Amino acid sequence: MDRARVRVWEREGHTVSTDPERLERELIVGFLAEESYWATGRPAEVIDRSIEDSLCFGLYAGAGQLGFARVVTDWATFAWVCDVFVVPEARGCGLGIWLMECVVAHPELQGIRRWMLATRDAHELYRKVGFSELPEPSRFMIRQEPPPIG
Repeated sequence: MDRARVRVWEREGHTVSTDPERLERELIVGFLAEESYWATGRPAEVIDRSIEDSLCFGLYAGAGQLGFARVVTDWATFAWVCDVFVVPEARGCGLGIWLMECVVAHPELQGIRRWMLATRDAHELYRKVGFSELPEPSRFMIRQEPPPIG
């Protein structure tokens, strides 16, 4: 990640930062591989590789990490938002919405024409930052491989 792209937002004792050095990899791997519905069992090395090749946002209170969001982008036309979470003990006070507000406000992502994400249960949160269901879902396709064995 280009250090010039590091951004920081602060609000009421919380920080959102794109500094990859601040990310608590153990917390991220633990949550995604063990607590999330979408990445259960994902190997740590795959999570690490996905972090290295993405624009990542950490949500912090002091030095401790409370949340995470990852954006896969070409910096010009497309952004895929994924692996978004706030730890259970920090939920219910608007931090997830604020994290997503920071994601969509990132200066170098302005002008992106198509943002996408997938969610099973957080539709209302994402609507608050401008996401909606696909207007023409029949135009979109997926190629999905089975997870690696072992």
